[in-house]
Amino acid sequence: MRKSFLVLFTILLFLPLLVTAQLSTNSKKALKYFQESTLLMNRRQYPEAVQVLLEAVNKDEDFYEAYVRLGNCFRILSDNERAEIAFTKAIASAPEHKVITTYFELGEVQFLQGKYQEAIESLEAYISKGGQGHRYYQDAVNILENARYAAKHVKDPLPINPRLVQGGVNAFPMQYFPVLTADGRHLIYTGRKGSDWQDDENIYISTLQPDSTWSAPASLSPAINSSFNEGTCTISADGRMIIFTSCLGRETVGSCDLFISYKTGDRWSKPENMGRSINTGAWESQPTLSADGRTLYFVSNRRAGKGGYDIWVSYLDQEEKWTSAINMGSGINTPDDEVSPFIHVNGRTLFFASKGYQGFGGFDIYYSERSSNEWSEPENMGFPINTHDDQVSLFVTTDGKRAFYSLDEKKDGRITGSKIFTFDVPPEITLITESNLVVGKVFDAKTKKLLEANVELIDLTTDSLVAKVKSDPVSGEYMMVVNQGRQYALYVDKQGYLFKSFSFDYAQEAKNNTATIDIALQPIETGSITRLNNIFFAFDKYELQDQSKTELNKVVKFLQTNPEVKVEISGHTDNQGSAAYNQELSEKRAASVYKYLVENDVPEKQLSYKGYGQEQPVASNETEAGQAKNRRIEFKILENL
Repeated sequence: MRKSFLVLFTILLFLPLLVTAQLSTNSKKALKYFQESTLLMNRRQYPEAVQVLLEAVNKDEDFYEAYVRLGNCFRILSDNERAEIAFTKAIASAPEHKVITTYFELGEVQFLQGKYQEAIESLEAYISKGGQGHRYYQDAVNILENARYAAKHVKDPLPINPRLVQGGVNAFPMQYFPVLTADGRHLIYTGRKGSDWQDDENIYISTLQPDSTWSAPASLSPAINSSFNEGTCTISADGRMIIFTSCLGRETVGSCDLFISYKTGDRWSKPENMGRSINTGAWESQPTLSADGRTLYFVSNRRAGKGGYDIWVSYLDQEEKWTSAINMGSGINTPDDEVSPFIHVNGRTLFFASKGYQGFGGFDIYYSERSSNEWSEPENMGFPINTHDDQVSLFVTTDGKRAFYSLDEKKDGRITGSKIFTFDVPPEITLITESNLVVGKVFDAKTKKLLEANVELIDLTTDSLVAKVKSDPVSGEYMMVVNQGRQYALYVDKQGYLFKSFSFDYAQEAKNNTATIDIALQPIETGSITRLNNIFFAFDKYELQDQSKTELNKVVKFLQTNPEVKVEISGHTDNQGSAAYNQELSEKRAASVYKYLVENDVPEKQLSYKGYGQEQPVASNETEAGQAKNRRIEFKILENL
């Protein structure tokens, strides 16, 4: 579940009860209050300890040890402003030989307030006055490096203008961890009906309205929300699979586990524990799914990690089972804490929060880009996305142009609420590979019945599976994310039907629209035809290009799965050139496909081929677009053997 993450470097929590001669006061009353504070702190009664320590310094305004202890109590209570005042007074009242550690403590609380220049001065004083051999020296060096980094970069802020999400979203005292479906129509987030962390946590959904505001939140589903806590969720791009965290009320492996639910039509299934490949006896939470729902990143504090909280990853294998989670390694995780991962729908940009990299204080948001299965060195998102306060939530839309995040409200150093904000991603941040959506319905070409079918996206350059989803069995709807800069093949298949293929060439030209493609699948019966849209030949050539292998292997698989079917490979051309030339070219191209299939173990008895030249156009040859449609290879069912 959501935690209030605070940077707490090593601080002096308790001072031993010292004899009077070791303290800097001669006041018996001040000493009495000081001794009383020891008992209160041992009982963790820090507000009460503050009160008696204030009495102590009121009796002796030069009582160094009381000021130090007062400052540490304020730190524990997250009141850094008053802690700074106490440490400053301690330094002013102390003999030089006693004050070294206090410079470190002062520098730390100044850094945590975003007072970077003051922190630099205090920490430099700590080091120069003998801190090199001190137990807090390395902490001081680390904070000093961060303070110098932050002091430099706050002078060059990014031009962002955060604004409260309009409409009914911010309906609760606390709402956080927003995620959107890939089409941007539904905002799903965690909400609490109270400001106390013990209040019930549920998952809510809000829908984008025509006036660009958001509807009032509704419970995501009675199958998911309960009288116990549900929160920090992730949803697949098509909005049909959700993974969320639950800590109480369900059968768990550890303290908090990840659960999964699937949407069919408008109904969510009963959530299931994701099992021991994902969950352990430790704490698992904050999941994020790839667009196709086949890669899961999440946070755990299990053993064998790199630090306290690490990011782990699991994959959905060919048998539709989640693999045992593995640590993302030292390229992402540090000996400190990493939390709140978010993988963009492009599948290559990972955002996460960390305390282990150079930053502005607390948790900062970083991003890393994946290339050839390697993650780039994480980069800080910059100021004012990151500040001295913790920032642990960020979601970027499909087009990379807008971001959503939650912002805490504080009073006296305590979180009293949180709201969801949005901002336009500035052009200075060009880290997102833009993505497009392909949406539509799958149905039977003859009966018009809506179908559940497999939808696969293949990178033709690498012949690798990019994404795999299923259309909804009730609505027939599917949604697929297609990224810029690549050439793709989209395949739709279902047992008992001819598969269909589509081609998306985003390698050269950027396209910024949603493609709607309703797909009519032909039953496997005599006369059924499907076009092979990813068979490629050079101009006026009949040799198959390498990118054709993806589609050809689909044909091989289809014929091996349906050995009773006999098919004709049909070649067609446009009307450019002579009819005789086009006839010969169409025959040679069909023969090339036939030869590949036979060489890849398709029995000859299942195959024949024929060239039709320019005689069977499917579009006008008066335009280039029409000519392109007429140049094609088709796959026709002849008979059942």
